[in-house]
Amino acid sequence: MSTAVTAPRAPANRGTDKNRASAAVLKAEFRIFRREPGSLFWIMAFPTVLLLILGSIPSFREATDSLGGLRTIDVYVPVTVLLSLIMAGLQAMPPLLTGYRERGILRRMSATPVRPSAVLGAQMGIHGAAALVSALLSLAVGRLAFDVALPGQAFGYVVALLLAVLCGLALGAMVSAISRTTKAATAIGSAVFFPMMFSAGVWLPVQAMPDALARIVEITPLGAASQALGEAAAGDWPGWVHLGVLALWTVALTAGASRWFRWE
Repeated sequence: MSTAVTAPRAPANRGTDKNRASAAVLKAEFRIFRREPGSLFWIMAFPTVLLLILGSIPSFREATDSLGGLRTIDVYVPVTVLLSLIMAGLQAMPPLLTGYRERGILRRMSATPVRPSAVLGAQMGIHGAAALVSALLSLAVGRLAFDVALPGQAFGYVVALLLAVLCGLALGAMVSAISRTTKAATAIGSAVFFPMMFSAGVWLPVQAMPDALARIVEITPLGAASQALGEAAAGDWPGWVHLGVLALWTVALTAGASRWFRWE
């Protein structure tokens, strides 16, 4: 008597399924993002529009001693670069993620092959990419419209910019973590938004601040980022202290967001 041997079924490739699900989430979230004119304008267009407005002021195109011989428009290019990631991290991302949690979308996703973490990763990736595109636009407009020199230390500028983007997204994730509702996320994001704008140099460039105030601002995430970008733009390697401050803030904010973020 012969015995039929049935080969065991190959286990499903769960890793491949998760990758496909994550890619589908990324595509869906990108379609949602590009249909939001408000986010597109404030993240990708507003910083460049602000740069054009500032550059149209004649005095901003003249060298000043208080800025070490630089023009005001020269120091505002890094500021507008940072402004895009502030918009992405504090104004756009937290209300969206909190809204997903508030409506139970993340909870329902936890019962499917698509994990809620895929949505968080997609949102951070999309908003981070949008901030980087806006940064390139600011650099291009500054160069073409106002003859602002491109960063003299290109690699250092990229390192500082990537750290700044990661820090901005971590800050947004932290706001999302501690906010229970969409209204709370908007309120907390706005409360943090204005101090971050000040420390980035939107109203007064960090280079023009009094020494005591500048030292305080430099220990904030955006203040350190502004100084690091400014140093790289001038042709120097970004100060290790400024890069270290950015890295420490990124680690601390990421740890806090991981600790307090809830999927439901």
